[in-house]
Amino acid sequence: MSDRLTELSRLLAAFVSERDWDQFHTPKNLAMALSAEVGELLEHFMWLTPEESLALPTAVRDEAALEMADVLLFLLRLAQKLDVDLLATAERKLALNAIKYPAEKSRGRATKYDKL
Repeated sequence: MSDRLTELSRLLAAFVSERDWDQFHTPKNLAMALSAEVGELLEHFMWLTPEESLALPTAVRDEAALEMADVLLFLLRLAQKLDVDLLATAERKLALNAIKYPAEKSRGRATKYDKL
């Protein structure tokens, strides 16, 4: 894990411990909280055109950034509880996706791998 992610993980564990919240942080509850935070992130983009979503006003962008941070924190906490190395798993997933979506077949296309 990168030094910054390791430090964030440590800070998050300390934050949770100081509040005695570990008792609530079951994988089920964390996955549900993660889903809720993704929903809150989506609210910032609802009904926008693609162009508007690329040019968010600063205040909306900052609010969306905080929701992204919530998503990251809940995902990191879920990884802690399930003993998952997120960076190693993300690298593995990227390698698997490279096989599923070869550049020569998928370049410029939003087609699912089984339809390429």
